[in-house]
Amino acid sequence: MPIRLSPSPGGSVPKDWRTPLSSEKSITYRHTLHMLETSYAMFSVNLDEAIGFRRSGCVNNAYMALSVTPTLCKRLAGNVQVLLRAMLAHGKHFRTAPNISPLDPGNFQHSSSRRAAGLNGLCSRLLLSRRSQFLHKITTLLELVEDLEKTFSSAASELTDSVSFQPEREWDLLDAAHYDINTCLREAIVVLKCFLMALPEKEVAEFNAALQKQAFAPVPGRFVPQRHLAHRRMAPLKGQ
Repeated sequence: MPIRLSPSPGGSVPKDWRTPLSSEKSITYRHTLHMLETSYAMFSVNLDEAIGFRRSGCVNNAYMALSVTPTLCKRLAGNVQVLLRAMLAHGKHFRTAPNISPLDPGNFQHSSSRRAAGLNGLCSRLLLSRRSQFLHKITTLLELVEDLEKTFSSAASELTDSVSFQPEREWDLLDAAHYDINTCLREAIVVLKCFLMALPEKEVAEFNAALQKQAFAPVPGRFVPQRHLAHRRMAPLKGQ
């Protein structure tokens, strides 16, 4: 499910996505991307294993695999939130205004996620400044990630504790929550690229410090990219 990138009125998100970053910004971007993709791979592969066991009739094995998935989901959600909060704080303090496209409800499965995306699209048309649109989108993504992590953990808990009267519904909730968390992750990555494009070189070190203060490991002086892991529903991004 590739995220559809559409140009915003004040600039071009697709152009930012295709434009190479400076050396220092590229290190920040690749390191952050590696941290996010690693946590997503662990979460997605584990969930895929649980679903595979269930489809093959190995219910006990499915629940055993599922029992650790909420922890992995929480780790992924936490890493995405760290990035979003760092961009939000920097944007408020330094008045950074990157190019932004509103969230597309068509990129989400859960009804509440679609409502939040639709409201973001409406607000993006009402808010006059690009900076206000940026701050609103980041805030919306933060709320979405928090709600989706809670939805996923609650559904997984009901299944593993054998208290669900509608297991099919809970499994569907898990799948939809996973899909939407992945969408939020891909949106955050696109916003990060646009954010770094708009970030003055003199503020890169300050932004790195904000990421490290939150939770991320220190940005290395030289980052060697690793091959992306192939796993379930890894949405390709345009330009990648």
